[in-house]
Amino acid sequence: MSNQPLADPELFRHGGLRLAARFLIPDDVPRRVHVDERQLRRLREFAEVQDPLADDLVAARVDRALFEQALTEGIDAVDDPPPRLAAFCRAVEATPYWVDPVRLDRGARAITRAGLLGLFPLGDMSLMGGYLASRATKSLVGTGAIEYDATRRLVETATWWIHVTTPGALRPGALGYASALRVRVVHAHVRAAMNRRDDWDYAAWDRPVNQVQTAGTLLLFSLVYVLGTQLLGIRYTARERADILHLWRYVGWLLGVADELLPATEVDAWRLLWLLAATEFIPDADSRRLAAALLRSHAAVGEGRGALGKVLSHVSVRVHSSISRLVLGKANADYLGLPNDRVAQAAVLTAAAANFAAETVRRRVPGATALQERLGRAGRHHYVAHLGRIFHPDTTYARHMRGTPSTAA
Repeated sequence: MSNQPLADPELFRHGGLRLAARFLIPDDVPRRVHVDERQLRRLREFAEVQDPLADDLVAARVDRALFEQALTEGIDAVDDPPPRLAAFCRAVEATPYWVDPVRLDRGARAITRAGLLGLFPLGDMSLMGGYLASRATKSLVGTGAIEYDATRRLVETATWWIHVTTPGALRPGALGYASALRVRVVHAHVRAAMNRRDDWDYAAWDRPVNQVQTAGTLLLFSLVYVLGTQLLGIRYTARERADILHLWRYVGWLLGVADELLPATEVDAWRLLWLLAATEFIPDADSRRLAAALLRSHAAVGEGRGALGKVLSHVSVRVHSSISRLVLGKANADYLGLPNDRVAQAAVLTAAAANFAAETVRRRVPGATALQERLGRAGRHHYVAHLGRIFHPDTTYARHMRGTPSTAA
């Protein structure tokens, strides 16, 4: 094993990642990952590592108001803070030397430019692709809420994603910064609940919400998102791609991902994704359950609208499934039970070609990029406001921190 490269994982043999390997992956990324047994063993060690700082904070049952004050005002604003809250906040406030605010802003503006189009790769490629990682799905299924309230899950994820990718939002105390840290603590609550379960199979599923799984989620939101928007026609410069990954490197650091698993470059990111695709993205029956729940949330767009609503539901499911197929490939999409609608797939590819043409024009017209950034930001702001009026999402995630079911639904 030490002298032989891994065989291409399923995720890289078909669909968008296969195309990326031929046309989109930078020339300095190897077309097949070469790892030795020690490297692979080292990666798998992180499946037994969780997040001691956040886990200790949850175990201490720190007052919610103090936690929120520390997030938004800084730990020095809290009078006589509990020791574990102080330890957590002092650690996250010690910003790594490599964080570049200019690059964070550039990366956020590149993401914002895609506007609401960016939500399609988020749900159809990042979330749906994440369900292929069967060990990671065990915590999602275990909480119950993910499967049976998939629409709210999708809304909360989209809102969180917009918060952390808005220019300026990752400054200490700002909305994206606080949102990232809140989700880190939510992960700790989920871990605590799963670790209390008598039926958690550590040998088969690893530690719940472990470092490997969190790093995989980070790549789905960063590298796979960039790939997904490219497949839908969005164009980036090499610097923009690097800046987007830099932004997510810092978000990953805030989420508690170990430094060793934070890709510093696009080459690092592709290499790690390749390894995770070979070792983590292996679906099972729970993957299909979660995929079905996500499809039901797409169908919900037509609820209460009569005959027109049925048409909207049908189109919504087919279009979202076609986008998922674009990157996940036929075998994975078939396994997840995604409809295979050739007409919808042709429509998605036609729209992608139109987007690519418009993006080509945008890159050549002075001022067009800045205008598109403003339009994208306005569209995202309107979308969050609209969802807020309908679903009233709790962006503090307090309901997730009041207690997580300790048994599977």
